[in-house]
Amino acid sequence: MAMRQAMAQAEVGDDDYGEDPTVNELQRLAAQLLGMEEALFVPTSTMANLIAEPCCFVPHTALPPRTAPDVFLVCRPRPPPLSLRSCFTAALSCPSDVPLPAPGGSAARREGGPSARLRTGRGCTVNMARWGRAWLWVPSGLPTLTMLSWAQVAGVHSQVLQDLPDGTLDLNELESRVRVGYGSRYHPHSVLICLENTHSSAGGRVLPLAYLREVRLLADRYRLRVHMDGARLMNAAVAQGVSPAQITQHCDSVSLCFSKGLGAPAGALVAGCREFVAEAWRIRKLLGGGMRQAGVLAAAARIGLEHMEETLQRDHRNARRFAQGIWELGSPICSVDPSAVETNMVLVTVAVPWLSPEKLCERMQAVSEEEVAETGRAVSVRLFPWAAHSLRAVWHCDVSAQDTQLAANKLKFVAEQCWWERGAAP
Repeated sequence: MAMRQAMAQAEVGDDDYGEDPTVNELQRLAAQLLGMEEALFVPTSTMANLIAEPCCFVPHTALPPRTAPDVFLVCRPRPPPLSLRSCFTAALSCPSDVPLPAPGGSAARREGGPSARLRTGRGCTVNMARWGRAWLWVPSGLPTLTMLSWAQVAGVHSQVLQDLPDGTLDLNELESRVRVGYGSRYHPHSVLICLENTHSSAGGRVLPLAYLREVRLLADRYRLRVHMDGARLMNAAVAQGVSPAQITQHCDSVSLCFSKGLGAPAGALVAGCREFVAEAWRIRKLLGGGMRQAGVLAAAARIGLEHMEETLQRDHRNARRFAQGIWELGSPICSVDPSAVETNMVLVTVAVPWLSPEKLCERMQAVSEEEVAETGRAVSVRLFPWAAHSLRAVWHCDVSAQDTQLAANKLKFVAEQCWWERGAAP
């Protein structure tokens, strides 16, 4: 209610000309909170991350000239919901050629190249990686559309690196990738390291501050910049008990999403030094991101910032409570590691081969007559099939402790029903 009231009463102007006082105040507060010189309000977090890449080449940087830059991403492979060809055809809407090597190797791997390549539009290259016995497109910890937009719009080479279970990178591997092209005229110049905090594919894990310092030192050695996808940056700050600026001090630029944990209906921002944000304004205009009476959205974002400590701590408690309930259930069908739940995400492992995450999610959302008769309630829970053997649950400001308990009870009921349908008692 407070957020809607703030939106209704927001003082507005033409943000495209810098005349919206509510947006200007939000940008000032956010820059101060993040320890950056300036910040720029944009419609979406995807746009914020896309803006960050070309801004790496503004004149104040001491980076190599822009030829064909490399961008290093933190990622974890997981199966895409569609085939490679259909995913990229739908997402890029341009001619593509997706060679899928046969199991057992490919010419690219034997010659020391990347596992596979997809070439699409403007000659950009996206590296692929192998997972198990299948050759799959690797979605980054960064949003998939961010990676695609960097390739399609900015024309960069994105080198996707395997992350560790806690969401960090093997820094020795990262440095070895950087050294390949360092000082060479025959390789793309590396210019940017991108991190995601918290790390989505690791189940909302928080990147340790000591790790961020090591990344910063590595970047400085090779004159690289560091950008942080801060879609859940405030979750990380609350979980670690530090100010957001203590995290972003190791970064040159950062994005922040207001429509996830902070609960606003839309909006994000990108922050950095003054020259960076000046160029970011130009790129925002290029992408069609200029808005008029944007103060309506900025007012909601500010309410989200003001209440983030209370909201996010509640989300984290609910996520831990849900994970603990699954662990105590001891079901042979699903399991979770409570120690890996650090923020508002829970990755649930589906432990039986005869039940897919997609099917379990369908049963969690559906309401049956048997459920109503046995529990006295009709509960529908929306979960996300995350990988071949796991699903993801995410908490936000509209999910209460009572909702969390109902979700845990629903999972217990569904797990028992699935087990009995297989002809065995748990």
